[in-house]
Amino acid sequence: MHERSERRLTFSGRLRSFRWAFRGIAVMLRSQHNAWLHAFATVAVCALSFALGISAAEWCWIVLAIVAVWTAEALNTAFEFLTDVASPGFHPLAEKAKDVAAGAVLISAMGAVAIALLVLGPKLL
Repeated sequence: MHERSERRLTFSGRLRSFRWAFRGIAVMLRSQHNAWLHAFATVAVCALSFALGISAAEWCWIVLAIVAVWTAEALNTAFEFLTDVASPGFHPLAEKAKDVAAGAVLISAMGAVAIALLVLGPKLL
């Protein structure tokens, strides 16, 4: 049986899980230039949303869009790392896999821009 699956659920074990998750976020921020673009966009959209005084329902859309982009970026980063391990040299299928994962980030980012325009656009006009 795997070492982690043999452990009992404990509070300290849950805290370690959070530490590993935060470590993963730090790895993503250190290794992915696009993560910094997402961070800038997140701060800018949140600041603008606060300044415009959007409603709780509008915040739900903004938060959902932000979470979707960050989730896609995190999964893309993990996918890139795993692909590099599985195929250290160039392989056309590995390239396609990475391209599809990057496409998922683009799709979520385009959706986030659409949500931002729908929620913030009318208030700016």
